[in-house]
Amino acid sequence: MSLTIQFYTMAAMIGVGSWLGAAIDTYGRFLQREKRAKWFIFINDVLFWLLQGLITFYVLLLVNEGELRFYILIALLCGYAAYQALLRNIFLRLLETLIQWTINLYLVLEKIFRLIIVRPIQAVVQAIIVLIIAIGKGLYNIGKMLVILLWKVTLVLLWPLKAVGLILWKLTPNFVKKYLEIFIRKLAGFYEIIKNTTVKVIKYLKNFRKVR
Repeated sequence: MSLTIQFYTMAAMIGVGSWLGAAIDTYGRFLQREKRAKWFIFINDVLFWLLQGLITFYVLLLVNEGELRFYILIALLCGYAAYQALLRNIFLRLLETLIQWTINLYLVLEKIFRLIIVRPIQAVVQAIIVLIIAIGKGLYNIGKMLVILLWKVTLVLLWPLKAVGLILWKLTPNFVKKYLEIFIRKLAGFYEIIKNTTVKVIKYLKNFRKVR
């Protein structure tokens, strides 16, 4: 291995060591170990260090075709120490600034999304609901008026029949009237039985639902 390649290797590994320091701080900032379960931390740690190992080997492969030397480890440690001593505070402030900018940008985009898309959709849906309710009320009032009008027309049309019925009732013999009165009373009693039975069934079903 030539001196040039060795120099490039040393410089690259110092850079990778600094990268490892920044990656560790970034990883710790987003992981927030005190809020995570141990198994989750373990899996993420394994994946993190596998990724960093792959990055280090890839850089080494580009620089000296993947040859391992003892000074490579020294260079990594030097790069990590240089990051800790010179760059860590600057990087952490920059990282927090970027995180805050990202959060603010997200909040702004969320507000824009709500103003441009969500609120117009809500307004349209509310307008449709109000329109449907208004149409329903209008149809109900029209139907109510038609029913009342039909009932009055029916009463007017049935008035001659009512008059004829009264005349026939007066002409009906008394013994026939008695039989008709008895028949009507029986019908009324049968209606009361059906009504009471229906009320009991409805109460039983309500109590059964409450028990369930």
